[in-house]
Amino acid sequence: MAEIRKGVLKSFASGSYLAGVQITGSLGVYLPSVPVSRGIPAGELTAGRGVAVVFFDAANPDDAVVSAVWS
Repeated sequence: MAEIRKGVLKSFASGSYLAGVQITGSLGVYLPSVPVSRGIPAGELTAGRGVAVVFFDAANPDDAVVSAVWS
């Protein structure tokens, strides 16, 4: 079952469309290479913005995608 978690965007690589995300509420959980939905324009992906991360397998943080961004 999928799980959605809030995070903070720390970095974004437009060439690979991968983001570095700090999961909210857990200082020890930093995900350095989360794929980002191509439906989100690169110009919206600036450090410090809030993001929604969908985990398709909660036990596998490599199986996730950034699906939304907000201020």
